[in-house]
Amino acid sequence: MIHPTAVIHPNAQVAENAEIGPYVIIDEHVSLGVNCVVGPQVHLTGHTEIGEKNRFHTGCVIGDAPQDFKYDSSPTKLRIGEGNTFREHVTVHRSNKLEEDTIIGSHNFLMAHSHVGHNCILHDHVILANGALLGGHVEVFDRVFISGNCLVHQFVRIGTMSLMQGGAGISMDLPPYCIAWGDNGLCGLNVIGLRRAGIGAADRSELKRCYQAFLNEPDESALGEFKSQYAQQMIEFVHSSRRGVCRHKNRRRD
Repeated sequence: MIHPTAVIHPNAQVAENAEIGPYVIIDEHVSLGVNCVVGPQVHLTGHTEIGEKNRFHTGCVIGDAPQDFKYDSSPTKLRIGEGNTFREHVTVHRSNKLEEDTIIGSHNFLMAHSHVGHNCILHDHVILANGALLGGHVEVFDRVFISGNCLVHQFVRIGTMSLMQGGAGISMDLPPYCIAWGDNGLCGLNVIGLRRAGIGAADRSELKRCYQAFLNEPDESALGEFKSQYAQQMIEFVHSSRRGVCRHKNRRRD
């Protein structure tokens, strides 16, 4: 199960049934769970804890030092849950301070050349398409889809079941259930995602009205009429934002 060209530190904790491909490097403070598959030329480093059933494709670098001038070489951590897929040349950095970890939850899919910066938190069932880049301290909630070549500024939050269209860039928080496009713009709700998640027509209709009153033409006086858990989640997310949130922008047609 371990290719003879792999280099594994004797203190690394590697589950007996893990599959380790050619030219893999696993450093001293890495723990790798059961049923993990590590493809060719992967480097697992740092104080990195990896749960079960994770798959790392060719050339991933997982747990390396943060790209932060303030980092002082402390033994900071990266924690990874279970059932994640890291495609070719994905990079995930450990945190920049001891009291915070970089965290990847479970059942996430990080496509080729995507990057997760230091101190990020990815919850569960998140998809990062090819070339998506997350700056440090970004938090991404459940079932978010970040399309190809999207850019996310440090300290941004991305709410549950939201979506970023290809090439979008945000430096403000993206509210749950919304679609981001362009620079800090919104273009409506992630209706397809809501339907696939089994959220009923009445709740979707209320979310649409909440979006209109809160993110398109703000009217704080209307907020009391929204009672569903989904609308309340959107309202709470916006009210708790420190960076401000993306707002609706009308698309221009030439």
